[in-house]
Formats: sequence, structure tokens, C-alpha cells
Amino acid sequence: MQFDRYRSIYPREELMSRLAGIRHVALDMDGTIYMGMSLFPWTNPFLEGLAGIGVTHSFLTNNPSKSIADYLGKLSRLGVAATGEQMYTTALATIDYIRTQWPGARRLFLLGTPSMVSEFERAGFEPTADSADDVPDVVVVAFDMTLTYARLCRAAWWVSQGVPYVATNPDRVCPTDERVVLVDCGSICRCIEHATGRRPDITLGKPDPNMLTGIERRYGLRPDQIIMTGDRIYTDIEMAHAAGAFGVLVLSGETTLDVADAAPRQPDLIVENIGVLGELLREAHGVR
Repeated sequence: MQFDRYRSIYPREELMSRLAGIRHVALDMDGTIYMGMSLFPWTNPFLEGLAGIGVTHSFLTNNPSKSIADYLGKLSRLGVAATGEQMYTTALATIDYIRTQWPGARRLFLLGTPSMVSEFERAGFEPTADSADDVPDVVVVAFDMTLTYARLCRAAWWVSQGVPYVATNPDRVCPTDERVVLVDCGSICRCIEHATGRRPDITLGKPDPNMLTGIERRYGLRPDQIIMTGDRIYTDIEMAHAAGAFGVLVLSGETTLDVADAAPRQPDLIVENIGVLGELLREAHGVR
């Protein structure tokens, strides 16, 4: 199929009708609004355009390695204004899940960065020590850029002992503008699986729909009034499908058009970047 800045599974008239009903845009971060420490030039004009048509937005990230304060600080340094209420990370999703599923759990083995551990501590949890005598209530495995071999082995031990096991996100790699592969949570979990034969009891984050259903409740919206936009078919777009939201794939990050074409379930809309999405939304809402 031909591609010229955007492509949709809907005829243009139906596409415009669906976009006219959008009231909120949930934005992936890495690969969508920035890459590494480089803000895309279309990001702030896009956010300003949303405000101009009365469409709210939030930032969703599968990266739990930074706290909400860290993310707000990064966005501020990049020149993006945001509030804590607009942020939802998989660390917060994991905290909410543990509170619901294991309300008595307090002591966790946390395979994650110090920033992530601080989020759990602020939520009232206690990290266990790297000791076979310090038994956790739950094991949490995340994207850990401070990973050490000893702690990986300890996590695998508790997993092998049948302790409840939660993964924060399924991502194999984290997008970066550096010349390196950032091994993400999904790859760490595969390592543990190969060693123990056990997969996580649940993998949160995109494509799990819980993050989008939380936005529905927070803003009082229906799924068809929400756009989920991101650069990955297997997380962002699959979550949109799972939640019944409108899925927009951007080609500014991980996914190429060839990869998108091969996906068994197509996005509702594919765009070069969120700048193109902004143009379409303004047109659909009657603003040029």
C-alpha cells in the first residue's frame, strides 16, 4: 500500500469522523515525543494544538526505571510542561496491581533501579535484601540499568521457589539515540525463564489494557474517545486493540513501515510522527 505521511484502515470520511470524537490522547514517550535526550521538533506544537481543540493528554511509559519526579524533570529539561497527574508509568501500574491482588504484601524483591525502588518505598513497600534468608512477598522484575549478576541470580532463586512474580513491562529493548542496545525487562525475564522454566505470573505495562482503563476512569471517557499513540506494534498498538481505543502508530521510533505492514492486526492509523496526527486532529475538529 502507498504511504504519504499517513495511512488509515478507514476511508478518509470515516477517519475524520472517528478523529472528531477524540477527547484524549495517551502518549507513549520514548520514540514518540522524544528519542533518548532529543526532543522531536513537532512535540510541543502538537501538545499546543491539542489544547487548542480541547483535547487532553497524558504520558504513558513502559519504562519504570525512573520515578515520576525523574520524568517530570526530564520533560522540563527538554522543554515540555507536564504535571504529575499526566504521568503514568508501569511502576505505578505494578504498585496498583500488587495492592489489589496481594493486599497483605509489604516486602518485595525489586529488580529495578534506585529510582524505581524509591517509588515503591513511597507507596509503603519495603525492599528485601539480597539474602536467601529475607523472603519476599512478591518478586518484581523491571527494566534495570543497574542490574548486577548477583541480584539477577537472587531474583531467579525466588522465582524458582514459587514466590508471586510480576514483570513491569514486556519490552525487549528500550529505544535510544545512543549506539548501544538497551536490554529491557522482557529480555531480562526471558533470561530468568531460561534459568527457572517459569514466566511472570503477569506482565503489566503495554499491551496490558490496565493503563488505558485507568485513563478512562480518570477522565470519564469511553474507549473510542481515546487515542493511544506510540512507536511499537507489540505494546502501544496491541494495548489500543485490547482496550478498544483508537490506535495510532508513529514511525519516529522503533517500528518501520515494513514491520507495520507485516503485523497481524493493523493500527487504526499510521503517521510519520505526531505532528501529522496533530494536523489530522485539528482538521477533524474544524480547526486549520
